[in-house]
Amino acid sequence: MAIDFGLALTPGPLPGKIHQWMTNLEAVLPNIEGHIRSLWMTDHFIWDTIPTYEALAVVAFMAAKFPEFDLGTAVLGQSYRNPAYLVKVSTTLQALSGGRFILGIGAGWKEDEYRAYGYDYDYPSAKIRLEQLEDALQITRLLWETEGPVSFEGKHYQIKDAYCEPRPDPAPIIMVGGGGKTTMKHAAKYADWWNISDTQLDTFVERMEILRGHCQNIDRDWHSIRKTWFGRMVLGNTEAEARKRGEEKGRAHYDGWALDAAFVGTPDQVIEQLMAFVDVGVDYFMLEVLDIELPEIQQMLTEKIIPHFQ
Repeated sequence: MAIDFGLALTPGPLPGKIHQWMTNLEAVLPNIEGHIRSLWMTDHFIWDTIPTYEALAVVAFMAAKFPEFDLGTAVLGQSYRNPAYLVKVSTTLQALSGGRFILGIGAGWKEDEYRAYGYDYDYPSAKIRLEQLEDALQITRLLWETEGPVSFEGKHYQIKDAYCEPRPDPAPIIMVGGGGKTTMKHAAKYADWWNISDTQLDTFVERMEILRGHCQNIDRDWHSIRKTWFGRMVLGNTEAEARKRGEEKGRAHYDGWALDAAFVGTPDQVIEQLMAFVDVGVDYFMLEVLDIELPEIQQMLTEKIIPHFQ
């Protein structure tokens, strides 16, 4: 089984260092090309006052600047963009990038963003957001796979005589992200890949069995959906060094950073931790690697960890 790795980009620059975000990437990416297959951007607007970039703008820029990498979103909050509009954006990115775009999408969860940016001051319930996600996935498949004008009447979204021209060839990969039962049901029905983030092994195995059940219920081949993991990696010459780095720097970009659900330790320790997920079916890791700008961290990643899986 081939194991792929992607680099998860931080949500934005550190406060007061707006130019450093791109400067670091320009220095790092040539050194990891050939080892890292893809670049991934999360979809958030605010982490309190910490600078945060918009996901699709970043993906478009990166697609042009770094043609060596695939580009993906991990994952878009579906409520933030009209589904038919998102189909047009995705189709355009797919065409202009030469087929390198991966559409990662989920139900959305960050309530303060909804309120701050005026999407819905009442904040939709989980039930409604999940219904919206299914509407969005159906619209996406219909527009990509149907010739001529397309109409659809969902619970929350509608289109009438909509065209998707030029149609993508091939269509982007759809990756549904989330560990909720209904989200995973949608993944089984509509997605090419399933993703879960910042999840420990026992929880991952539990969630994956739920996904397996959904696939069985709709008579889908379990092996036809790719299982992927998004999260953090902290490397060091010793475990103590790695943990100290994570504790001191891990939350510099945003509060959601979770050390207990990250891969942490020496390269050998991290290989063992990754292998535990590989053994249960993960074959794609999208990783935010803390201090990736440091040459010794790049070396650990590209000379020890990734070659082990190739």
